[in-house]
Amino acid sequence: MSHTSIPSRIARYFRARSPRYLAGLIAVALSVVVLCLPSAYSVEMPGPTQNVLGSSDGKQIIAVSKAHTYRSRGKLLLTTVNASGLPGYPVTNAEVVWALFDPHAVVMPREVVVPTGQTAEEYEAESATEMKDSQNSAVKAAKNMLRKHGIDVADAQVSMHVDDIGGPSAGMMYTLGLIDKLTSQDETGGKTIAGTGTINAKGTVGEIGGIRLKMHGAKRDGATWFLAPRGNCDEVVGHVPSGLRDVAVSTIDDAYDAVVAIGKGKGASLPHCTVDTDVEKTK
Repeated sequence: MSHTSIPSRIARYFRARSPRYLAGLIAVALSVVVLCLPSAYSVEMPGPTQNVLGSSDGKQIIAVSKAHTYRSRGKLLLTTVNASGLPGYPVTNAEVVWALFDPHAVVMPREVVVPTGQTAEEYEAESATEMKDSQNSAVKAAKNMLRKHGIDVADAQVSMHVDDIGGPSAGMMYTLGLIDKLTSQDETGGKTIAGTGTINAKGTVGEIGGIRLKMHGAKRDGATWFLAPRGNCDEVVGHVPSGLRDVAVSTIDDAYDAVVAIGKGKGASLPHCTVDTDVEKTK
């Protein structure tokens, strides 16, 4: 019976191999180590959607008090992007390599997405502030539009609740959701309508990032219509998923009229994004 120790066997194994073999083995080991290290790149993919007319974690996404509200048969989906490789959300080199082969993923240097040196706490605080400001602007824009239509909502108190979503890009959909809740008309007509875009108190819809990924998320979650800021039209043209119809909007009035037309089955004539609309970008 052989009593050769395990270290001796390992040494004999490597002595019997050529230098080229050993070099290759070391290269493979180093590659595995490198792939497991944190990456300097960020990865973006289609994120979850939320129906702003519904609830999240048992709470109404748009809760209204001191005003009568109405139910809708359809859905208004805010769309998001899942981002990894940002402060507080590390991504490995292996995940970045995998994403390079995913047609629904976008890989970018981290400094293109966030400022160099930004901490996780700073990133979270900035995203939360942008979301809160977006919600406040949505309430103002919705109330302004309702007043123009003779609907008194001066006493209405509104709170908005969505966990784990930050940034300003849900503003337009929040505004549409609040208007829908405060009007007796069933604007959606039972349709599932998605969209994205910032909003200001005057009702101007602004461009956002990641719109191609958001369109894929909308299609995945059952939307057949997608409201896109006119300022993003150069990114939309030629990239609308099959089965999804884009509509270019510049103001909350555009967006609301589009929802009403879609709800009535008259959306066919609504404006598509076209390549010449990029000169009209809303900054």
